[in-house]
Amino acid sequence: MRLTPFKSQNTDVLNRIFDEDLFFGLPVFPMERPLGTNAFYPALDVVEEKEQYVLKADLPGMRKEDIKISVENGILNIEGERKTETEHKDKQVHRIERSYGRFVRSLNLGSTVDASRISASYKDGVLQLTVPKSEAAKPKAIDIQVS
Repeated sequence: MRLTPFKSQNTDVLNRIFDEDLFFGLPVFPMERPLGTNAFYPALDVVEEKEQYVLKADLPGMRKEDIKISVENGILNIEGERKTETEHKDKQVHRIERSYGRFVRSLNLGSTVDASRISASYKDGVLQLTVPKSEAAKPKAIDIQVS
């Protein structure tokens, strides 16, 4: 049996978008991954809503006790470690594609969010953070008087 990894032709454009320093108003600092390593690097979605940002990170196979979330100097850090599940003694391993190891994802929150009201939930391997916008960052309607 021969397995060939699938490579999309459009990944270069997408990778450049996600590697930019600014993503939906939140600068993202990706963890450096040496080439040729299979380090764990969880996928992260950032969605802006009217009142808040919602961040979702895929952390399959992790317990909530193994995930640490902190905010320091305006930087939101999500960190943890996914450990290998089994030992391979007396077995012949043909392929290992799943990633393991320590990870850190950091986002600069800036002044447009209320860091004191961030909430988190973890269910079915998905970490969800709700980051409320500060009152100054919320859109305001202004009535125009016609004379």
